[in-house]
Amino acid sequence: MNKILVDSSIWIGYFRSQKSFPILDDLILENQVCVNDLILAELLPCLYTKKEYEVIESLKTIEKTVMNINWEIIIRMQSENLKNGINKVGIPNLIILQNVIQNNLILFSEDRHFELMKNFFEFRLLGYREKLI
Repeated sequence: MNKILVDSSIWIGYFRSQKSFPILDDLILENQVCVNDLILAELLPCLYTKKEYEVIESLKTIEKTVMNINWEIIIRMQSENLKNGINKVGIPNLIILQNVIQNNLILFSEDRHFELMKNFFEFRLLGYREKLI
């Protein structure tokens, strides 16, 4: 089964939530989740500031995917987005998407840009309201 790259939008909701995230809890227990350095770079500074050391150590134990950024692909993806009216997609999101496609991962995210890009790029997207099939 494909690993699931959990985007920072999901982790932030997971850490802030007072209720459970059964899908993410199950995926963690089944050892299906992974992160990458970019996602950790988005999450860890705030966690260090809040002295959330247990959370930091937990995140560091999750499998990390290798990132080989291909700038030509990033440029082509952004060009395709602009051509199709998808504006203001940040380079970090394009790097995450390239990482997902390159490593045949499933992306778990609530970022609206990924939902829009799903129409033009071939990748699997899971939102927290969905069930993995």
